[in-house]
Amino acid sequence: MPRDFLSAKVRAVPPSGIRRFFDIIATMKDVISLGVGEPDFVTPSQIIQAGVQSLTAGRTAYTSNSGLKELREQLALHLKQLYGVEYDPETELLITVGVSEALSIALIATVDPGDEVIVPEPCFVAYRPGVVFAGGNPVTVVTTCEDNFQLTAERVEKAITPRTKAILMGYPNNPTGAVMTRECLLDVAELAERHDLLVYSDEIYDRLVYGMEHTCFASLPGMRDRTVLLGGFSKAYAMTGWRVGYVAAPTAIAREIRKVHQYAIMCAPTPSQWAALEALRTGEPEVQRMRAEYDRRRKVIVKGLNSIGLVCFEPRGAFYAFPQIACAGMSSDDFSEKLLHEEKVAVVPGNAFGDCGRGFVRCCYAASMENIEEALVRMGRFVEKYGR
Repeated sequence: MPRDFLSAKVRAVPPSGIRRFFDIIATMKDVISLGVGEPDFVTPSQIIQAGVQSLTAGRTAYTSNSGLKELREQLALHLKQLYGVEYDPETELLITVGVSEALSIALIATVDPGDEVIVPEPCFVAYRPGVVFAGGNPVTVVTTCEDNFQLTAERVEKAITPRTKAILMGYPNNPTGAVMTRECLLDVAELAERHDLLVYSDEIYDRLVYGMEHTCFASLPGMRDRTVLLGGFSKAYAMTGWRVGYVAAPTAIAREIRKVHQYAIMCAPTPSQWAALEALRTGEPEVQRMRAEYDRRRKVIVKGLNSIGLVCFEPRGAFYAFPQIACAGMSSDDFSEKLLHEEKVAVVPGNAFGDCGRGFVRCCYAASMENIEEALVRMGRFVEKYGR
């Protein structure tokens, strides 16, 4: 019998808990999906045209490994104008195939075998596997509804050991919709400096914040030189399928991340980069329009969930609500499966985002208002049937 050729670290990582539900949804008709974390808007027309024009103009060759110079220069201006943080477009910015690649290559470039990376949960499903694939050990730190799912410095400090190298956090948060206050981020920053830790800050939802300001972690005092800032175009510009993200980091770190990118990817898709450039140049009115609509939906879904007994704290970012399902008397998996089969509403069990997500489900409100309102009716009927 042939030996097992699979890597132990890959075998140790289970398949994504989200994908199983999407596979079930694909076999069903007339499902209202609150599951997929993707804008329901089409990419704004001028951005599409920029991508098309790049093709018709014959811009189909590789770009620089770092990405289009024009895009990097515009991105540097964008980050400076929004957050006051400055990056050299030549040496400190790298255009990637979405934030997924950005995260992966940042971890590979900076994590050695045995290094511990603190990962707050609930979190995006790729965080823990990304650390494992890079050879590190993810160390979970729980965030709670009582703290509005914000990461607290006190919990982080308790998890620090001599092997701790970094903190990996994503705010605004997927799956909870939580946003960190500047005060809480300053506490984490002080801790990172005191313990000499690197911070990976995934800020893909930075433009989707409601009723408060987003604080870019790298803009905090002393943090630029120890932060790997990850961002992209998928969410705010409705460009998920274009696959354009970026890494912003100090020159010495960015250089090594670029090395991994060179060997793994070469460059992000050229037409997508031209489209991303147009997004930065002219897309702001569309960002504001989509954000206002998400905010309107956010208020409706949070009020609706609470009214049917699914207690939900107020998410202030991204496009997710994360209600508790205790009143239904079942696990997150059972709730999600029964709701899907009986009422044809798709949500994602909270434990797909870490063990502390048990007892919750993720509801994505990047769906039409009509679908959100109908989903709430169906969920209300479901809770009434099983509630205790």
